[in-house]
Amino acid sequence: MRALVIAEHDNASIKRATLNTVTAASHITMKANGEIHILVVGHKCLSLAQSAAHIAGVAKVIHADGEQFAHGLAENMADQVLAIAGGYSHILFPATASGKNIAPRVAAKLDVGQISDVTKVCSPDTFERPIYAGNAISIVQSLDNKKVITVRTTGFDPAATRGGSAVVETTSAVADTGKSRFEGNELAENDRPELTAAKIIVSGGRALGSAENFNKVITPLADALGAAIGASRAAVDAGYAPNDLQVGQTGKIVAPELYIAAGISGAIQHLAGMKDSKVIVAINKDAEAPIFSVADYGLEADLFGAVPELVSEIQQHQSSARGKQ
Repeated sequence: MRALVIAEHDNASIKRATLNTVTAASHITMKANGEIHILVVGHKCLSLAQSAAHIAGVAKVIHADGEQFAHGLAENMADQVLAIAGGYSHILFPATASGKNIAPRVAAKLDVGQISDVTKVCSPDTFERPIYAGNAISIVQSLDNKKVITVRTTGFDPAATRGGSAVVETTSAVADTGKSRFEGNELAENDRPELTAAKIIVSGGRALGSAENFNKVITPLADALGAAIGASRAAVDAGYAPNDLQVGQTGKIVAPELYIAAGISGAIQHLAGMKDSKVIVAINKDAEAPIFSVADYGLEADLFGAVPELVSEIQQHQSSARGKQ
C-alpha cells in the first residue's frame, strides 16, 4: 500500500496544510505497513522537493517541473497526478481551495468516489467526516481500488519538517492542457499570520456595527496578541471585513490555540469553521448566544467596553513583563 500526498506550495515554500495531510496519510499507511510519497509539482521548484524530503515519515518525493505548473492551474495539476496515479492506493489532497479544485477532477478521471473533508482515519478504507455543518459525523467506507481523499487539516497535527530522509525522484512533466490560462492575481499585503495557520485568532461579528468599529475594536486586540484577524459571515456580508477573513463552513476552517469571538452569535456555519480551536473565548452581551455553547470561557458583556479593557490589561501585563527583564 502506498499513499500519495499532493503538496501545496507557492513555489517558495511548502504550505503547512501539506504537513497535516502527511499526518493523515501516515494514519492510513501505518495500519498496513505502507509508504508515503509526496508529489511536488511547480515551476523551478526543485528546492521545494528537496525540502519536502526532510518531512518525517515520507519515503519518496516525486518532482515534476514546468512553466505550465507555475500558477497551479487545476487542469494541468490533475493531469500530472493522473500520470503517476497508477502506483498508489490512496491519493490525498489538503481540503483547501486548491485541493478542492484538483481532487474532484482526479476522482472523476479515475471513476472513483471522492472522500471529502476527512477528519479521522478508522482504517485504510474507512474514514470519518463531518456533515450538516459539523453537527453530525459520518463514517464512510470506500470499496474503490483507489481512494481520492481531501483532508480537513484541522483534524490532524502537522508532520515534523525535520527527521525524514526521502529520495527525490524527477518525473516527466505532462504537457499544458490548454484548457485554462492564468490571467493575473491581486495579493492583499498583510503583516499578520496567515489565518489558517495562526496560533491566535481574534474574530469580529455583526454586532460591531460598521467597518470603522470593526477596525477600531478588533485590530488593537489582534495587535496586542500578535494574532490573525477573522470575521463571521454576517460581518463580511455587511462589508465590515474583506471576504478572505471569513471563518466558517463557507469561509476558512481554523483550529488555533486560542480563538476569541467578539460580537459573534455563533451561527451553525461559523461554529463549523472554528469549534476545533483549542481554547475558545466568547464575548457577547446576549447570554443565549449559541457561541457560548462551544466556548471554554464566556464573557457576557458589551464588546465595546470589554475588548478595549482587555487590550489595556494585556498591554499593562506586557509592559510589566518587559520591565522585569
